Amino acid sequence: MYVVLLGPGVLRERRFRAANPQHVRGQPCVYVGVTGLTPEERLQRHKAGVQACGYVTRYGKRLMPELYEFLNPMPYASAAEMEGDLAQDLRELGYGVWQN
Repeated sequence: MYVVLLGPGVLRERRFRAANPQHVRGQPCVYVGVTGLTPEERLQRHKAGVQACGYVTRYGKRLMPELYEFLNPMPYASAAEMEGDLAQDLRELGYGVWQN
């Protein structure tokens, strides 16, 4: 599991805003994902446009290990299940969140 900080420009994207009506101004926008690679490798693939989320390709700034490191390592199936839980927890804190 990994979390990428997205730049504030993502808030100009209508789909992102529509998916995050609870976003609290000043709280970060993030992408939550699951991968079998290291988070660093996966971020590089996003930035290179390989199997990428366009929001991460265009607005991805850096990994936020403080939000996911305590969860890793875990089996892929468990991480895929927990991805939604982490995304929901962050939304409840006012984050803008995108996940696939």
